[in-house]
Amino acid sequence: MTATITFRPDEDTRLALDELTADGTPVSTVVRDALVAAAARHAKARLRAEAESLAADPDDRAEAAQVLRDLESLRAW
Repeated sequence: MTATITFRPDEDTRLALDELTADGTPVSTVVRDALVAAAARHAKARLRAEAESLAADPDDRAEAAQVLRDLESLRAW
């Protein structure tokens, strides 16, 4: 999917773009890299929040403990 996205950078964004493109990196590359990095941070934050929610859930913790007890009998040593 190819799309053209237009935005109006504010002063902070303009300064950031100037810094990131000073070495000749195209603005489109900087923007693509920033979006991919932001999406990765977002996914990690979402997973972290889900893990914290499960860790705080007493029913889930009890079920996990039961699974570990059930698997203990299958250990080879």
